[in-house]
Amino acid sequence: MQEVDKVIARSLSSDVALIDQIAHYIVHAGGKRMRPKLVLLFANALSATTPARFELAAVVEFIHTATLLHDDVVDESSLRRGKPTANALFGNAASVLVGDFLYSRAFQMMVSVDRMRVLEVLAEATNVIAEGEVLQLMNMHDPDVTVESYLKVIRFKTAKLFEASARLGAVLADADRELEEACAGYGRALGTAFQLIDDVLDYEGETQQLGKNVGDDLREGKPTLPLLIAMERGTEAERALIREAIEKGEVSRLQEIVDVVRRTGALDATREAARAEARHASECLSRLPRNQWTESLLEFSVQSVERHS
Repeated sequence: MQEVDKVIARSLSSDVALIDQIAHYIVHAGGKRMRPKLVLLFANALSATTPARFELAAVVEFIHTATLLHDDVVDESSLRRGKPTANALFGNAASVLVGDFLYSRAFQMMVSVDRMRVLEVLAEATNVIAEGEVLQLMNMHDPDVTVESYLKVIRFKTAKLFEASARLGAVLADADRELEEACAGYGRALGTAFQLIDDVLDYEGETQQLGKNVGDDLREGKPTLPLLIAMERGTEAERALIREAIEKGEVSRLQEIVDVVRRTGALDATREAARAEARHASECLSRLPRNQWTESLLEFSVQSVERHS
């Protein structure tokens, strides 16, 4: 990761001062760097020790960071990772444009690796992520969203870049398609589990611990799995309360809604769904050689669902 950080620092440089300022602010704002770690872990697990792994690890972090910049503008978020969002500090226009810069810089970097399969993987991933963003926008303030539709948004918007990151390690190792798909399956399941736990934490944690405002999902009118399960299991009055909150993005009765979500077991059910995804991720590793890197990937899948921030 130190090598990746060197690539990130070198690639962020721009003659435009505001780009430098915002890009450095968001990239160094304390993220978990899960996606770059996946590139490195899978590349190392499959003995692909080429320096290109550092470049591609930085690329996926840039793509992720660009999506965060755009997300926070769309969601009108004011807090991320315990700090003010870039749009809160620098304004929406600057955040969107610097997000565009990070996307385009990522594509410059991936071209330098000179592997057509790398381009195919990342071009498809960025396109699917954009589709996921639009799907989520369509689902906003809609309490009738199905669990299937909710999971599709997660697969597109969050899990896709996890999948691509894992797949890139296999591509660098010149793995056959079957092994590449096993790596991708791990990333897809891990990314799904990670987002499910994020949705749990929106109703379980404290703002200081999470680094974002508790109740943000509801404020944005997002019908996440804990809410969908609570509506399915709750009384008619509780269902009406949650429906109205989703439709209006209303958080004045947040504590009542949190109580319903907890009473109905919706958080436990969502966490169990995440554990099922983590188990599937672990099963995908059976096709890989056993070494310290695959052991780390097994640990990664457990940590993704047992975290509290």
